[in-house]
Amino acid sequence: MVINMRIKLKTKNALTGFLFASPSIAGLTVFFIIPFTISIYLSFMQGSFGSGNFVGLKNYIDVFNSPTFRLAAFNTFKFNAVAVPMIMTFSLIVALMLNRKFKGRSLYRTIFIFPLILPVASVILFFRLIFSKNGVINDIFITVGLPVQDWFNSSNAFIVLVILYVWKNCGYNIILFLAALNRIPKEFYEAAETDGANGRIKLFKITLPLIVPHSFFIFIISVINSFKAFREAYILCGTHPHSSIYMLQHFMNNNFQNLNYARLSVGAIFVFVVIFLLIFVMLKLKNKAGDFEL
Repeated sequence: MVINMRIKLKTKNALTGFLFASPSIAGLTVFFIIPFTISIYLSFMQGSFGSGNFVGLKNYIDVFNSPTFRLAAFNTFKFNAVAVPMIMTFSLIVALMLNRKFKGRSLYRTIFIFPLILPVASVILFFRLIFSKNGVINDIFITVGLPVQDWFNSSNAFIVLVILYVWKNCGYNIILFLAALNRIPKEFYEAAETDGANGRIKLFKITLPLIVPHSFFIFIISVINSFKAFREAYILCGTHPHSSIYMLQHFMNNNFQNLNYARLSVGAIFVFVVIFLLIFVMLKLKNKAGDFEL
């Protein structure tokens, strides 16, 4: 009888949990799983919306041989290789500074978190005022005798996009790093000070090793956010920006506008596979470094 009651209780808890999770499951199915399944189908078909014949891997071969796709893939990987380490380093340095006790610490924390709540249009307007031909940066260059730069229609557009990504998203990383730093027991630092350890030793022997597991999670979040930088690039420079910031998202967006759903689907699947493999590898490395909770 006791066993039957336990089974009934587990069944009731399972049903209750499923009912609470059902809206999220339904949303995930309708807006993610079903569209992704359709994309896989379209990537093997010929025609504007899979109305043609099954062509196997022809669409994949055509896309991978496309100079436009190769340029977009190269720029996307270059952006990730530059922007992600930069935002990780910058966020960690700022978090270490804000983790200290000093006057006005709350104000500085608010300043770095503030870009997270700003509308994208306002951010783009601000960067246009700063980096346009008649903007603040070029005014400073003229004052000091340097040549005026065309920031949006040259290779400098890549620099602007990296700065925009770091400035817009560093606040979230700073919050995560601060959470990781606050989890380190104060007794570790007190014991190190008793042994005569200075600040550099405490940083490299205590702080950095103990936040490594958390850094894996922050790195994954940074990579995911880096693929969202297309929104800013699109508003900043349009559908056909300078070649240095033509990303995979531009490639997919332009094929969507041209109703070429087969090429769009191949690009989307490629991005999914790359992100999935990257996260899979990072989680494997994280498991070796130890479990954590944030």
